[in-house]
Amino acid sequence: MTGQLNIWQGIQIPDLDGKAVLITGASTGIGAALALAFSAQGASVAIHYNESRQAATQLLAEVAGAGGTAVLVQGDVSTDGVTERVVEEAASQFGRLDGLINNAGGMLGRVATAEMSDAHYQRVMDLNARSVLAATRAAHPWLRKQGGFIINTTSIAARNGGGNGAILYAAAKGFVSTITRGHAKEFVGDGIRVNAVAPGIIATPFHERYTSPEMLDAQRRTVPMGRVGTPEDCVGAYLFLASPSLSGYITGQIIEVNGGQLMP
Repeated sequence: MTGQLNIWQGIQIPDLDGKAVLITGASTGIGAALALAFSAQGASVAIHYNESRQAATQLLAEVAGAGGTAVLVQGDVSTDGVTERVVEEAASQFGRLDGLINNAGGMLGRVATAEMSDAHYQRVMDLNARSVLAATRAAHPWLRKQGGFIINTTSIAARNGGGNGAILYAAAKGFVSTITRGHAKEFVGDGIRVNAVAPGIIATPFHERYTSPEMLDAQRRTVPMGRVGTPEDCVGAYLFLASPSLSGYITGQIIEVNGGQLMP
């Protein structure tokens, strides 16, 4: 990803310099691209990961090698109490928190509704929905001190109901989209802007794990731009929403990044 880091070093957004940002699910995919991009803007980045320690460590080294500032925070945000600890650990290391990017999530397998267990339901909802609420609650006291931003990662699935075996994941992302709008209204008086980004089909470990090459190719053919997106395709939307100078009058919005696959 070094080449992408250099791209963002050449595009400076001054009001992100010196900010402290926590990115959940940041070891790979979109989260890793965001960690590189925000650090290139001069932000201090807390890179959260759960199981992908090696990838997170490599990412930390890449940020440091480019002169950026980052720390690692580990934890399973689908587990009670862990999300709050992750937020507190990140904010305490920096002494402040200016931004929270709720990016952790996953499908946890393609399961048809008729075959779904209560345990699977709970795991998917805890990871994709409850973790967003828990992280936001924990970050709120830090963010309201000086004002800040929350950016949630939702999905095109929140609008189209998801693909085969992904209905529950889609429903959880629908929760994320709705709570984005609700929190935007609830926190506006605290100087906190809340928005979201909804990626479409993005080439990440998510699809490597859950989508066959044949299914991915069929999905690709539904994209007017004719290709699957990359994590770096998503980065600009997050930087835009994080910057008060670029998006200071924007809150409660969801930016769709999908190559034209969905045009709401």
